[in-house]
Formats: sequence, C-alpha cells, structure tokens
Amino acid sequence: MKAIVVGGGIGGLSLALSLHQIGVEVCVYEAVRDLVPLGVGINLQPAAVRELTELGLADELGRTGIATQALNCFNKFGQLICSEPRGVAAGYKWPQYSIHRGQLQFVLLRALREGAGEQCFRNGLRLVSFTQTADEVTATFRDDRSGTAFVDRADFLVGADGIHSTVRHQLYPDEGEPRFAGQILWRAAVDAEPFLGGRTMAIAGHFDQRIVVYPIAPGAQPGQVLTNWICQMTVPDTAMAKEDWNQRVSQDRVLAAFDQWRFPWLDMPALIHRTPDIYEFPLVDRDPVQAWTFGRVTLLGDAAHPMHPSGSQAGSQAVIDARALAGALLKEPSATAALARYEAERRPVLNDITLRNRRLGPEAALQLAEERAPNGFDRIEDVIAPEEIKSIADSFFAAAGLDVESVNSRPPYVPANVGR
Repeated sequence: MKAIVVGGGIGGLSLALSLHQIGVEVCVYEAVRDLVPLGVGINLQPAAVRELTELGLADELGRTGIATQALNCFNKFGQLICSEPRGVAAGYKWPQYSIHRGQLQFVLLRALREGAGEQCFRNGLRLVSFTQTADEVTATFRDDRSGTAFVDRADFLVGADGIHSTVRHQLYPDEGEPRFAGQILWRAAVDAEPFLGGRTMAIAGHFDQRIVVYPIAPGAQPGQVLTNWICQMTVPDTAMAKEDWNQRVSQDRVLAAFDQWRFPWLDMPALIHRTPDIYEFPLVDRDPVQAWTFGRVTLLGDAAHPMHPSGSQAGSQAVIDARALAGALLKEPSATAALARYEAERRPVLNDITLRNRRLGPEAALQLAEERAPNGFDRIEDVIAPEEIKSIADSFFAAAGLDVESVNSRPPYVPANVGR
C-alpha cells in the first residue's frame, strides 16, 4: 500500500511517521521550498503526547518543550478565577508540553527522514489537482520555481495542507474563504524571566480582550525561558487578510490596546516592549462539513477541522487524527474502508469541538467572570461556584474524549508490537 500526504506540517508529518510505522509506503509533499521553523508556541495535550511517545519521540519532546504543570485563568484585573493542574499533575500518564510549533515540526521531520529515508519528503512541490479511479488516486504537483509538473500515484491521498487546503478546495470548490470571527491575534515569543513558577500557562481577560502567556523552551540566558504570548481582541468588522506568520506589526499597535495590563504576576507591557518581532493574523475557522472522505481521498488536521485555538486543541487533534487513521488501516481490509472508518470515528468529535471553541471552549469561565463581576471580585466563589467552573472544563474534555480516564485507558491506535 502507498499513500500520498499533501502538507508537511504537524498533522502530515505525524501521519507519515505513523504510516511508516505500520508498513505503508508514504511520500509527503510540502509546497514550501525553504523550510524554516516558523510560528510560535502551541500546546500538545497529553492525548497527543501519548501518540508521539508511541512513535518514539518522548525524549525529543522533553528536550525541546516545557512540561506544563498548570493552567491559571484570571480576569482582566489579574484576579485568579481558577487554577487547574495539567499533564501528569492532573493524573495523565503523559505530560502536556508547551512547545515551539516550528521546532516541533523539525523534530517530526528529522524522525521521518531518519526512519523512512530522504525520499519520503519532497518540498517545493505544490498540489495542482488530483483524480481517482476505483483502484488508485493520481496527484499532479508543480514546482513553483521551475514550473515543472510532477505526477504521483498511490492507493490513497490525505490532505493535511491546512486551513487553505487545496485538497479541501477541490472537494468543496464553492466553500469560499475561512470564517472570520471578528478578532485579531498578536503573537510572539521572546526570552523573559519565568512567571508563576515557570511551568504555568496563564489566560487573562474575557471574550473580547484577553492575553495568553506560557513558556515553550529554555531561554538563551540562564534564568530565562522562551515565553510565548498572545494578545487577542475584538476588532471592527473589516476585510480579513489571509493568515501569514510573516505579517509583522509594531509594538505600539499592540500597546495601544494592552498598555494597562500589569499584574503582580506579569507585566504585559514590559513583555511587549522587549519583543522585537510581533506577528498579526485574524482569528478564523471554517464551518464543519458533512464529509471528509471521498473514495480514496480524505482530510486531516486543519484541512479537515480548522478551529479557534481555545482549549489548545488544533495541533493536538491533528496528531490524534494521524494515529486514528493509521489505526483504521490496521483494522480494515482496504484503503477506502479505512478512510471511511477514520472519518466515522473522528469527524463527529471534531465538528463538536470546532463549535465549542467558538464559545471559548474550556475557558468559558473567563467570560462568566466578566459578565457577573465586570469590576472585579473579592471572592471568586461569590461569582462562580467551583462546581460550575469544573463542569465547564470537564464537559469539554469528556466530549472530546480527552479526559484523564479516556486518555489513560484507551487501547493504542497502533499496538506496541507493530513496526518493531
């Protein structure tokens, strides 16, 4: 069996590693020619760390990222709303890692090249179109530099090419541009002194204006950590630009909205002032679709379920997609049956998460605190009962199958003896 994977991001590379593990020949096609570790921080939930651990990457993750121990949510005045343990501290068998997206991509790419060979990853080739018959799928790629066309054939094709997926566009040609949520995110990563113990993710504010800050790697200088920060806010309904990690903005633009966000545990304006490179992009997703799989072609990751970053799910869910697809291939007699099984398992869950994330997902307690106590509070218990806060997070993770019991007890998608 042979697979074509379109897109060399986290989802596509996780899939390629998983396919190689189960003995499926695979080639990843990435449109970008000159690969550099772009992006800023993401969080890998324990469910995803489990899958990458089963691919033999536990040590690399530990060296590259930060094992997050807690999530603290605050109101816009920096008053604590709730604090939740994360990863092993929450009872999972695997950590939660905060990690640089680009560095994670390179960890996956190195592992793939070392395990499956250089020939399994081809960059600088952009998908033009695909066709399929009852027996195979044929994909045509173009080298943007030379204009040369290249054709490959396989038993199935997976579109893991992001929110602007060429594969998805061919399946849904009238879908249009992503759905703009009316908010802008300013993102960056900079070395800074640790806050809240150095292994805590902090979210402060409410739906219309908030910050998210967490460490993602050791800093270049002793006593510092590479700190990922996000400033997010509602903006007037203006024309939406495509996401672009290279779209820089000035410090003054961000400070105009967040210059008063100083708390005992973090001075946000000072963090912004020390950041040389700040990137802007719109908050977007897409409406859930009724099918990912069409015969020998399916979608994965952001190509299948682009979502808001609430709950730190997007990258993690792409990894889980990859492993679920590999597991389906082990259980079904044909590629088409496996793709259908994969979609039946994953699409209903991810459609639900996508819609929940539009309502802040597990972080909805921030908005409750803003609505009920816009001027702050003396005791959070007088504003939101502890049981109500707990039920918000519990319902989200249970619906997604990411609660402690489900993650710890679920049989592996790929048994330990496969590929060994």
